[in-house]
Amino acid sequence: MILQPKTSPSPCPSCSQPMTLLELPQKNSGTVALDLCFHCQGIWFDQFESMQINPGGIIDLFKLIHAHRNDPRQPLSGTLHCPRCKEKLIAGLDLVRSGRFTYHRCLQNHGRFTAFAQFMIEKGFVRQLAPAEVSALAARIGTFHCTGCGAPIDIRTQSACSHCNSPLSILDPDAVEKALADYQQKEFNHIHRDPEALADAVLAIEKQRQRQSAPETGALVGDLFLSGVELVCDLFS
Repeated sequence: MILQPKTSPSPCPSCSQPMTLLELPQKNSGTVALDLCFHCQGIWFDQFESMQINPGGIIDLFKLIHAHRNDPRQPLSGTLHCPRCKEKLIAGLDLVRSGRFTYHRCLQNHGRFTAFAQFMIEKGFVRQLAPAEVSALAARIGTFHCTGCGAPIDIRTQSACSHCNSPLSILDPDAVEKALADYQQKEFNHIHRDPEALADAVLAIEKQRQRQSAPETGALVGDLFLSGVELVCDLFS
């Protein structure tokens, strides 16, 4: 993980202050360069960069976000602008196993801006609160701040943020432990490859291909390169 100022830093979509460049390892090779604003606790992803970070990079980014968890945070601006084309960003909503997460995207496909907490929902570190949990919290805590934009939410009357529509979520230790274990295992698998197991897997793929294309012949005459490419794609998916 390389954290450094850029020679020509991109402006934050919310506060317009210069963002900080973060370089993380990419899934196949090279690095992914992200822009972070610690004042607004948000990340700018160019197009599909969020999906290109390898498991070790996800862990590094989680640790960095966790290290800045107590930094002063300012609420996001009512209107966000793309740091590339300056056009207004449009609010978006997506669904993963851990729940719904929100973001703001550029209509010109330059990228998207995601709050730290929403990114952690996307990657499984944060989970949404169940209705019973919201009711229990409402009896003890009237208002807390949205993880998406920082605006106050009165959980006695609101089930989501009225400003950015982010659902109520919590940094659950069990969810963090499970997500970390999953990414650590993926990173271990990414680094440590068993050559014999890899060869066996390539042969197995090719045998299956042969049975589907020419079931009447028992000969193994195929393209091991294509099978190897297929296997590697599965490993990185």
